Amino acid sequence: MSKKDPGTFRQILGHYPTGVCAITGTQPDGKAAVMIVGSFTSVSLDPPLVAFFPDKGSSSWPKVEACESFCVNVLADHQESLCRILASKDPNKFEGVPHRLSTRGAPILDGALAWIDCSLHAVHEAGDHYIAIGQVHDLDIHHLGSPLLFHKGAYGKIQPPLEIK
Repeated sequence: MSKKDPGTFRQILGHYPTGVCAITGTQPDGKAAVMIVGSFTSVSLDPPLVAFFPDKGSSSWPKVEACESFCVNVLADHQESLCRILASKDPNKFEGVPHRLSTRGAPILDGALAWIDCSLHAVHEAGDHYIAIGQVHDLDIHHLGSPLLFHKGAYGKIQPPLEIK
């Protein structure tokens, strides 16, 4: 296998677990937009900035990008089925999803561990993806628990630490 082969690249980098986030927003027509990402990170403390990396081929990214603001919802380990629904190509995938709106109008998902309400600060090209940088306006812990993880091509959970006696 060539180290430049995309399948090999994906397989090797799949050994690094990532958290799973739902990026939500409200489009100009009032419809909710949502996309699932496994590539979310903090960027800066001053000013507070975060980033995620949407695929250029994503059908959801243009909808999120068109929103005035977006909310990063850190998914909990019990939200795998919700994650699968929100990651689907169903045009009505957000229908019936329990949420409330942030002060900037982006959906905050019920049951998410935390939420980060942002405005789009900048978008940069990066190969077959974009780097979307958000300026943080508000954030909070919404629900206590453990995060949903993605590792080696599958969803997973953090195992509780073993007790040492």
